[in-house]
Amino acid sequence: MASITLNNLVKKYGDGFPAVNDISIDIADGEFIILVGPSGCGKSTLLRMIVGLEDITDGDLLIDGERVNDKAPRDRNLAMVFQNYALYPHLTVYENIAFPLRLAKGKHSEDQVNKLVTEAAATLELTDHLQRKPANLSGGQRQRVAMGRAIVRQADAFLFDEPLSNLDAKLRGQMRSEISQMQRRLGVTSVYVTHDQTEAMTLGDRVAVLKKGELQQIASPRELYEQPVNLFVAGFIGSPSMNFLPATLDGNTLRTALGDLEIPAAKAEKAAGKKVVLVGLRPEFFEDAQLVEDHKRANGTVFTATLTHTEWLGNEQYGYIDFDPAPEVRGLLDNLAREMDADELRPQIVVTLDAASRIRGGREAELWLDTRKLHLFDAESGENLTRDAEAGAELTREANEERAEEIATAQQADGERGTGTGGTGHDTEAVRTGAGHSSGATAAGGKHSAG
Repeated sequence: MASITLNNLVKKYGDGFPAVNDISIDIADGEFIILVGPSGCGKSTLLRMIVGLEDITDGDLLIDGERVNDKAPRDRNLAMVFQNYALYPHLTVYENIAFPLRLAKGKHSEDQVNKLVTEAAATLELTDHLQRKPANLSGGQRQRVAMGRAIVRQADAFLFDEPLSNLDAKLRGQMRSEISQMQRRLGVTSVYVTHDQTEAMTLGDRVAVLKKGELQQIASPRELYEQPVNLFVAGFIGSPSMNFLPATLDGNTLRTALGDLEIPAAKAEKAAGKKVVLVGLRPEFFEDAQLVEDHKRANGTVFTATLTHTEWLGNEQYGYIDFDPAPEVRGLLDNLAREMDADELRPQIVVTLDAASRIRGGREAELWLDTRKLHLFDAESGENLTRDAEAGAELTREANEERAEEIATAQQADGERGTGTGGTGHDTEAVRTGAGHSSGATAAGGKHSAG
């Protein structure tokens, strides 16, 4: 395994446009890092810079402390798993997995090749398919073959470039689970690029959110969700996404298109002096007021609204509220749409309701909002005024500790089954040390130590 350090990396093309702009990240030994963001944000370019397929314009790339800017890809000992599998159709699964070992002529005996291939196949449940050709495999099986080829290389790190985007939704869910379990068993440093936030939130130890070549925030998935650093991160992470409601602040009262919302004094103080703010409301912050117990009502505020329609999903339902923003704040929504890389932002609030709620579209209803959890954003800079940095860092520390325990448990169970780990030789203590680091969040381009 290896640590990977990105020091102020910059990638400029011929026209001088920075596709990657001053990004610094410390990736710990054995850590699983996700690079996520909309199309064109620079995440794939950054991955290609790490593996050596893109030149670095400025900054330093270190692998285990050694500067590798000028090293060829083959000399960096990194294994890449591509979106299109990159399998050889005329070779069997066995020979596809063995291919990188065959390239290193004379380095591995036939017995060693067989041992590495069979161990990797067992890890990925491909043992029964070793003599088949790629054309006879499912998409998920082909992706596992591509991962098997990475495993046998005994690389210092795995780099994944949107490996599941060609699969259907059900298979993506299955493969997410398999990649996560494989990474825990092997404990190998991994960098994974995706535009799918579900993959980002379920796979990574930490997630780096990129926008237009700049790092916005890097933290555990839970910290990103509960303590986003700015409007972009708050709106990008979460499904359905966070609602943004323009408001003016009058003491502890938010004057909004939905009516007056009373908020805790501590939150109001953080936005003091701001003429207009954007209120960040996750759909799950709402509930049918009729279903909220009396002792819980004091933690929020009740307001009246008419829903345009509801969607019943079985375990829950979504309700939709249209609002008419004042002319002076409509421009804020247009700016916010550009911030979120969207064509437009509908003046609409999405709320999550209990499946038992009888609220229906077209009727006036009482809704309860948990005001303890809402966020207030600066309308001009996009900064989260109510972010609690220490609480966010604690969420990431807890996630790291839990992940380290999961890795140790997975490797112990793997050892008891005697399936092997592809000959990687990564022991549990090394993984515990790597995954148990402490980290918080940083604004764009800030150095972020993995400890």
